[in-house]
Formats: sequence, C-alpha cells, structure tokens
Amino acid sequence: MNKLGVHAHVWEHGWTKEQATRAINNSAEVGFDFIEAPSLDPSSINPDETSKLLEQAGIGIAFSMGLGFDSDISSCDPAKEKRGKSLLLDAVSVCRDCGGKSIQGILYSGFGKYFVQPTKEGIARSAEILREVAEEAAKSDIMLGLEVVNRYETNICNTAAQGVEMCKLVGASNVKVHLDVYHMNIEESDISSAIIDSAPYLGYFHTGDSHRGYLGTGSIDLQSVFRALVKAKYAGPITFESFSSKVVGQPLEGILAIWRNLWEDGFDLATHALMYTKAQLKAAQEVERQAERSRLL
Repeated sequence: MNKLGVHAHVWEHGWTKEQATRAINNSAEVGFDFIEAPSLDPSSINPDETSKLLEQAGIGIAFSMGLGFDSDISSCDPAKEKRGKSLLLDAVSVCRDCGGKSIQGILYSGFGKYFVQPTKEGIARSAEILREVAEEAAKSDIMLGLEVVNRYETNICNTAAQGVEMCKLVGASNVKVHLDVYHMNIEESDISSAIIDSAPYLGYFHTGDSHRGYLGTGSIDLQSVFRALVKAKYAGPITFESFSSKVVGQPLEGILAIWRNLWEDGFDLATHALMYTKAQLKAAQEVERQAERSRLL
C-alpha cells in the first residue's frame, strides 16, 4: 500500500523549529503519512527537534535535495566532487538521525540550467561517487532516489529511461528512480509507458499538475498516470508537490521560476490533493479488477 506524503513547501519556505512545527502538524492534521522536507542545506535541519516533532505528530519524513553547481559531482572537478559528496553524506546523516528512509532529488549533478551537454566522464564520476554514498546510506537502510527532471533543471536524467540507465551505472540496490509527473509531462513521449517500463527501478513518485497548482486543474492526464502506477504494481511512496510564490522563497523561486501565486490556502490545497490521490488510486485499482469481474464463468 502506498504511503502518501506532502512536500513541506506547501506549508513553509524554510525549516526553523517554528516552521517545521507548523509544516509537520499541518501534514498530520490533513492525514498524510509523511512529510517531504527540503534539504538543499542539510545543516539547516536539526535532527533532534525534527524527530521529536515527527514522533509527536505520528508521521514519517523523507528528504529531497539538489546539488549546487559548486558541488556538482558530474563536473570532473575534484574540489566540486568533494563538496558534493560531503553534502550527500551530510544528508544521509540527517535523514538517519530524523528516522527517515529516503533522500531523493537531483543527487547526481547540479540543480539548474546547464549550457553544455554532459560528458561520459562526468556521468561515470557521478555514478562512482553515488555508489560510495549509497554504500554509506545502506548502513541505515536509506534509499537514494535519482529524480528525473526536465532539461532546464539538469543535463543528465531528463527521461525515465535515463534514470534507469543511471541506476544501472551506479549498481547499488538502494539507488532507485524518482519520477515526477510534472517533469514527465515535459520530457516523456508516453508517460504511462515510461512509468510501467521503469517499474523495476521505481522507488519514489511525485504528483503535481502542469502549472504546479491544484491537482486536476492543469493539463496532465492524471487518471492515466495513476492507472499506470497501479498497473506497474508500484507500492512505494507518492508525494504531492506544489509551489506557489505565496510560500516559496529564494533560491527555489528563481531556480524553478515560481512567479505566480497559484493558491492562497495550503491547507485546502493539501486536503484536496490527498482526497484526489486516494480517489484516483482507488479508481485505478478497480480498473485492474474489471478483467476478473468481467469473466463469463
């Protein structure tokens, strides 16, 4: 059964004690199983405070992050590689100490628009460093999810097939593909087929819509997305992600070009997302049962 989560930026732009308290408590009140906390800077998260808040609220946590260009492990620059590996290991420590079991995002390169294509050497170095980080993460049963994002946010993993290929290059059982329907809507030829084809490596999934506002109010065929997830027998976490200029501050506002205020009430947005997700999953599961129910004998 899929655990359902919500990204912290639905509630807050940071992770101070006060912000974490509101974000965690709101997520629990709506009924989510866990919250996804951004960890662009792992040192900004206090594991002791966070783990206590999670325990009091009765929910879990996952982490997301993206490396900067100055910590790009695909750069073939020893200094940048060292910084990137250190950040990834710091994130593993924070995740472990908060009781989390997954870190996902752009872990394999810089988070932002590149102006050149990746090199074979850079991809190989990224995979090698990720393999070393994955070995440390495995000691705490932590999964690393390589998020497949659009061409304006990385130059390596833009399609599900590339994400699978990168996982194979890393060659660690706790390194999985992280798919996000917002990015898939930009890059994939067939979203449903991409989900099903990557199923053996799929470890984390983001829902959202084309404008990153309310689910079901954009142009993505979310019914087909949920049917594909069920057909693929995906049982991992599903997290709702939405960004609005009302909440998101820099640097994400600039990196992701969040210029519009797509919602006013995060509580209403999140409540609708949870209800919508449960309804779509239920409908997709019933579709799979129709063949059995349609037999003559």
